[in-house]
Amino acid sequence: MIKSPRKSALCGLLSLLFWAVTALPSQADTGMLRVVVGKAGLVGAIGSGEGILTFHGKHYGFIVAGASIGATLGFSANVLRGSAANISNPADLAGTYSGSGGGAAVVAGVSAVKLRNEKGVVLELRGVKLGAEASANLPLITITMK
Repeated sequence: MIKSPRKSALCGLLSLLFWAVTALPSQADTGMLRVVVGKAGLVGAIGSGEGILTFHGKHYGFIVAGASIGATLGFSANVLRGSAANISNPADLAGTYSGSGGGAAVVAGVSAVKLRNEKGVVLELRGVKLGAEASANLPLITITMK
């Protein structure tokens, strides 16, 4: 069987291209977050707070402000921890996030939220909620780097 040199070259080129694409390291990385937020509301809620991003061993402060629409009743302080995926540098964390979240507390409880910003950064946060609140809502928050 005689192989075509053109087909062999094309196959070799495609193999090399596939290897090069899969061997390239990802430009995005993951950082760890700690956020403290106070929130109060009836139907909708507003809140603000601050947090720390730990990225490549360094700490970066940020401010959180936002609102949520949905079933919310009460007031709470939330201490959340989690990850920020798809970031290339700390400045990627800044932006406007939307997503879904919820939690419940009578004196103490739990909270969880998953958010995404316009740059593709995904926040997944879980933690402790102190106060009296029940919520299942659609949050919209803005993060600004200090």
